[in-house]
Amino acid sequence: MTDTILLVERAGEYGLLLRLNRPEKRNALATDLLTRVAEELETAAADPSVRTVVITGADKFFAAGADINELHARDTGGALADPRPAIWARIRGFAKPLIAAVEGWSLGAGNELVMCCDLVIAGQGAKFGQPETNLGIIPGAGGTAILPRLVGRSRAMKMVLLGDPLSATEAQAAGLVAEVVEDGQALDTALALAARIAARAPLAMQQGKAMVRAAFETHQSAHLILERQAFSALFGTADKREGTTAFFEKRDPQWTGS
Repeated sequence: MTDTILLVERAGEYGLLLRLNRPEKRNALATDLLTRVAEELETAAADPSVRTVVITGADKFFAAGADINELHARDTGGALADPRPAIWARIRGFAKPLIAAVEGWSLGAGNELVMCCDLVIAGQGAKFGQPETNLGIIPGAGGTAILPRLVGRSRAMKMVLLGDPLSATEAQAAGLVAEVVEDGQALDTALALAARIAARAPLAMQQGKAMVRAAFETHQSAHLILERQAFSALFGTADKREGTTAFFEKRDPQWTGS
């Protein structure tokens, strides 16, 4: 399936690739594009043949923030009534592994989309920033709430208060990026990583993602209880039985996601 602002294609047997496609706007995440991302992720969530999703942009920009025309036209009332927070929540609610392949600039809402992803592969020339204060506003979709949890207080303060971006190497050292590769190799690396994840037990991948993400949202004592419940629930799955049986039989497991 394709449309003018988001290109969607299968990637291997169990993968899906979403490509932001507004080159004339440097993939600015206008509400229509953000909505399309949420819709495709919801479709993928309900499709058992999709186990991982990779999202990417263009060679020189992943996404250059929100659409400035939308921001310029909005007053306080419009910002409070904005549908975008609900759209962001839909994206963050995607239960399967989500990987970003980033080349070039990832700014503002683009960087907030990156932070919705579970693993980020970046080309050496990639840059990650929250420059909203240059416009007299602040980040509104995770740039002050999620960013400090990922990169630490001082780096987040510098990014938000000064608008200074992180290089790919700095972003990796800060924990925002999982791997830095040569420019032009981010997508291939992300797709290879997605294929490795898709070949693993699907329910374990989803529970593993959910429990790691819970570390940013749940007190440790409550998190330990959630972790144990998720751990125990997997013991009733066919994949757990297959995994342990395959281990004893010294063969590769055949995962069914059940």
